[in-house]
Amino acid sequence: MTQENPKDFAVEFYYRMRQALTGRKDRDSRRRDANSRNKSRPFDSNRSPKPISTGIDKLIDSLGWQNQLSEADLFMNWAKIVGEKNAEVSNCEDLALGVLKVRCKSSAWATQLSLFKPQFLTQIQELYPQLEVKDLRFVGPNAPSFKRGFRSVPGRGPRDTFG
Repeated sequence: MTQENPKDFAVEFYYRMRQALTGRKDRDSRRRDANSRNKSRPFDSNRSPKPISTGIDKLIDSLGWQNQLSEADLFMNWAKIVGEKNAEVSNCEDLALGVLKVRCKSSAWATQLSLFKPQFLTQIQELYPQLEVKDLRFVGPNAPSFKRGFRSVPGRGPRDTFG
């Protein structure tokens, strides 16, 4: 029989009594219990390196970013859908409630592209069915408004001068 250190005996006795009275374990036994519950081993198959793409795919799925990424892909590949010449004068601006809003360089280009709306729409629906695009809206450039600012006139306008 080996002679134990009285200090070690006292500490061990204290922890055993505390566990018996309060149900609380000492720090070392809690750590041992936590490690025994952990089923992971150093060379298990689930610890082998995995491609980063699986982690990114899980992240995209868990955060629900599939539609946002598909929408961004549609905006980036707009030239493949409408052609290089048409893509130079138009760009996708917004997708809301199944309506894709396309801003054109001029109202003439908006009218011209609206003639090809059925072809563009079917191609978008084939390539991106998850976006559920139902309609395309081609709009011209933003025109300046003269209701406010440097060129505005207070009052009712010309109606107030003609009886």
